[in-house]
Amino acid sequence: MSAWDELKREVAIELEQLEGLLASHRSLLEKCRTASPDAVERSALAAVLHAFYTGVENVFVRIAVRVDGAKPESGAWHQELLTSIATASPSREAVLSADTVKRLSEYLAFRHVFRHSYTFQLRWEKMRHLVLGLDEMLERLREEIAAFLKRLTE
Repeated sequence: MSAWDELKREVAIELEQLEGLLASHRSLLEKCRTASPDAVERSALAAVLHAFYTGVENVFVRIAVRVDGAKPESGAWHQELLTSIATASPSREAVLSADTVKRLSEYLAFRHVFRHSYTFQLRWEKMRHLVLGLDEMLERLREEIAAFLKRLTE
């Protein structure tokens, strides 16, 4: 199996995991379209948002390591990784559109809040658009990453 085939396989697995994450919480995600979640549900949704972005980062790390040769290692590596994925490197084009990266930066910011806050401090008003945008974000990622991988192997 070629290195590019291996990368495609790894990315496909990560994207399947993200789909599984959303599928396993589908009833809660749907409920939130019509009713505000209670404190326990907000905690669960926050964990979903955190896991979602972690899965997205796993895709980016695989691309950075396999295509760019390494992932960022500084203390701000999460932001650097997202920025690098948005920018062409000597070995590849930009992976994602600027709009997708802008939207993902909100998920990254929430990841930081989740890791440094108590769950009772989470406010639905601040999370709502991220939670309700998960399906669209996953579809957008799927499309843009597939297009990137296709261009990479042409």
